[in-house]
Amino acid sequence: MKNRYLFLAFVALTFSVTAQEKSQDSARIQQLDEVLVKAVRVDATSPITHTNVSKAELEKRNLGQDIPVLLNYLPSVVTTTDAGAGVGYTGIRIRGINAQSTNITINGIPYNDAESLGTFWVNLGDFASSIESLQLQRGVGTSTNGSGAFGASINVLTDAISEKANGEISNSFGSYNTRKHNLKFSTGKLNNHFEIAGRLSQIKSDGYIDRATANLKSYFLQGAYVDDNRLIKAITFSGHEVTYQSWYGLEDLNLLENDRTYNIAGMYTDEDGDIRFHENEEDNYQQDHYQLHFS
Repeated sequence: MKNRYLFLAFVALTFSVTAQEKSQDSARIQQLDEVLVKAVRVDATSPITHTNVSKAELEKRNLGQDIPVLLNYLPSVVTTTDAGAGVGYTGIRIRGINAQSTNITINGIPYNDAESLGTFWVNLGDFASSIESLQLQRGVGTSTNGSGAFGASINVLTDAISEKANGEISNSFGSYNTRKHNLKFSTGKLNNHFEIAGRLSQIKSDGYIDRATANLKSYFLQGAYVDDNRLIKAITFSGHEVTYQSWYGLEDLNLLENDRTYNIAGMYTDEDGDIRFHENEEDNYQQDHYQLHFS
């Protein structure tokens, strides 16, 4: 009899270098959104139930899990994870409505799949490390595209321009051989107008479920020009995932009691009548995104 209990114990190691510390008198600084998100976001006086999540709040929880798992603490949010460790395929339901009725935008641009209307965060591994802020609207909100915002809307704004040059290396380690490696940099404002910033990430996990491995690689790169009246920002980001399928669940109550991590994906019977599993019963996808913003 095999018993395993899900226990995630993440350890994060972060090293960062900044050219110059920010002023302690932050009360006089007002951070403005660089990309126009007024059409898809609401403010505190709007009659729409919503939650704003800042970059600092995400950083405290971001140890490599997908964005749905990082939002699990918000009201009316229920998340699932196929592999059981928050890495790989994950799902989110808001107010009990499925993901097809949750409208996702990144810098105001729709992210939902055009065919299924679903959102596959696994294709953007460690994207939370490149988010400046996020707003989750519960119920019918301000979505300006499609018909999929009956359940909720999640509006994502990517990293803002950094005034000073900086770099960061971050590593996280946890249960089931889960680890995240992350490298970020920014040139700061060059000649008071130009900035180039980027991120490289790799996340791997064996998963709690048998063979539910995940290998996620991603990058984020942006170049920006800003003056007194204009902002031009070119952004590209991509993710490549190789994930062993593990979404079937268990149909046998005996397995639920005695072998909770059993995974039927890839199962076959060989010529001797023995049960075996394919090594490559996996998804292998890559997504590339390109955005150009002018404000």
